[in-house]
Amino acid sequence: TQLPPLEAKPSNDDILNAILPPREWIENNTHYTQYVSHKPAERDEMTTVSKELDKRLTERQARENAICPVREELFSQAFDEIIRQVTINCPERGLLLHRVREELKMTIAAYQTLYKRQVFYNKYSAVVFGMRKHIQSREGMAERQRRIE
Repeated sequence: TQLPPLEAKPSNDDILNAILPPREWIENNTHYTQYVSHKPAERDEMTTVSKELDKRLTERQARENAICPVREELFSQAFDEIIRQVTINCPERGLLLHRVREELKMTIAAYQTLYKRQVFYNKYSAVVFGMRKHIQSREGMAERQRRIE
């Protein structure tokens, strides 16, 4: 997403639409565009968002530990809402929060890549170790046969 520079004094709407772009889809040959709400949230709405997050985590059986795509998706949606609310009240903070989030996404992606590589390496090492032991046992088999006879 290309964010407008702050020096250009973009409107709050422009910043909000750059951070959380409109969703577009076609249904029954009609093109729809859905923009995020620009209305500030009330305190009770945040309580509702929190309860809704907990409810969806339970409904979709999100794992509490390890890597869980469901959990990641739901928390991402909740974070989108927090960014939206912060941006409405202070666009500069919203931009900074968006920037921090993007950095965290890149860091998590890097850790996931390292984790996958380590898992592959561990499986590969176990196979190599097993093959080496098998070969060693075969090589020693002839020697043991000779001793027995």
